[in-house]
Amino acid sequence: MELEVYWLELAENKLEDIYSYYSIKASKRVAEKLINGIVDSTIGIEKQPEIGQVETSLKHREQEFRYLVFKNYKIVYWINDDFKRIEIANVFDTRQDPDKINETK
Repeated sequence: MELEVYWLELAENKLEDIYSYYSIKASKRVAEKLINGIVDSTIGIEKQPEIGQVETSLKHREQEFRYLVFKNYKIVYWINDDFKRIEIANVFDTRQDPDKINETK
């Protein structure tokens, strides 16, 4: 059985922040293309949920967080077996302070 991909609130907020930033600094077209690329990079993850590398910065957490990469963004997720879904927990810009990844829920 395939898992459902579910975006948590923090990850959705990050997408909105990225869109807002790039729509002002570049253009709406650039912002849309970037957001679509991030979202599209999760296509197929429901069939191969363990395809992403383990996020070592979050090893101390109860869940095993993994990530996919799109450009300079890590799409951080974990497999929630109880709800039979993959939860996208964060979209992390790798150019920022690495400790900020700990805000992942």
